[in-house]
Amino acid sequence: MNTLKIILFSLSAVSSYAALLYKLFSMRRSWRDPAYIVLMTTLILQCVTFTLGALSLSIGSLFGIPNLAILILHLAAVAYCISAQLLLMLWANPPAEIRTRIRAWIVSGAVLFVVLTVLFFIGNKPGTPGTAFAVGSSDPVILTYLLLFIISQAVPCVTIYLQCLPYARSTSRVWLRRTLRTLAVGAVVLFLYCATRAVNIVSPALGWHLGAWAIAPSVFSALGIVIVSFGLTMPSWGEHVSSVARWQRNYRSYRALYPLWHSLYESSPGIALEPPTEGDTDRRWSDLHYRLHRRVIEIRDGWRALRPYMDRADTPDGDQAMAEARKIRQALEAKTSGLAPAESQDNGAFDDHDAKTFAAEVAWLTQVSEAYGKLA
Repeated sequence: MNTLKIILFSLSAVSSYAALLYKLFSMRRSWRDPAYIVLMTTLILQCVTFTLGALSLSIGSLFGIPNLAILILHLAAVAYCISAQLLLMLWANPPAEIRTRIRAWIVSGAVLFVVLTVLFFIGNKPGTPGTAFAVGSSDPVILTYLLLFIISQAVPCVTIYLQCLPYARSTSRVWLRRTLRTLAVGAVVLFLYCATRAVNIVSPALGWHLGAWAIAPSVFSALGIVIVSFGLTMPSWGEHVSSVARWQRNYRSYRALYPLWHSLYESSPGIALEPPTEGDTDRRWSDLHYRLHRRVIEIRDGWRALRPYMDRADTPDGDQAMAEARKIRQALEAKTSGLAPAESQDNGAFDDHDAKTFAAEVAWLTQVSEAYGKLA
């Protein structure tokens, strides 16, 4: 059982150190940001807590005081929970607006430090085994100490969960919203740790024998910390993930628009701000967002230049994208032959499609280009 606990504590510690090292790369540009300072404090305390968790059961005494490593572990865990609470408040509010609440949490933590320390030294009589503080005991002082400690862990889980969801609904930042939802899930899992740990704590006093179920708190703790570590770093790497996804989406659109753009460019070379060079017509990797905008504008310019050759009587029906592609092809053929229809479209605004956003415009032109490619 102890071996499995050490493995789970080690897993939590590894995820904590990974998150800490990742956030260290932001120190140069963020070291003056209060939220970043609290985030780094939270991650450091998280590392300390779970490193001590992996080592405390094997450390009989520290500075000549038996079980002192367990007290330090518990105090670090309390500081970690308070720091996480402060971090969440700083993410959602300007520091000036929450100074009183920050002070209240810090004072509460300091009082709890004193109470836990006093109870520890009263209950830590000579010969008291480490398992009494690590698992549970029928001694009323140790039982009070442990219940007070686990309540100090459960309360931030509840407050963080209750704050994360409203903050997630109110923020317009996509990755902050995902972060808050992830932290809410982590808070639920860690609350399950607190609930199962409370059962473990009172089981000796009630004469319960939990058997293999006694490992449940360690499982919930490790899972919760992995989720929280993932969530705490999400605002940093999430934007990079979005950038990569956006680049891939733009690249697919840029290439998909090429058949339509190329035919319009051949018909009206003047639409191109930068004439294509041989070999890179649809393999441009840099400035892709700008190039996609240019391609859309040039397609619309080329389309407008064909309006005098589009038959007014030829109205789209059925698949609108295919119908528009067919009209463009017929107009290109008419322009090449010099035979304009008797009733042509004018050069005014497009009345065939009205995209409200650039993304919608790209999606529409992509459909037309793909349909045009099938005709060609």
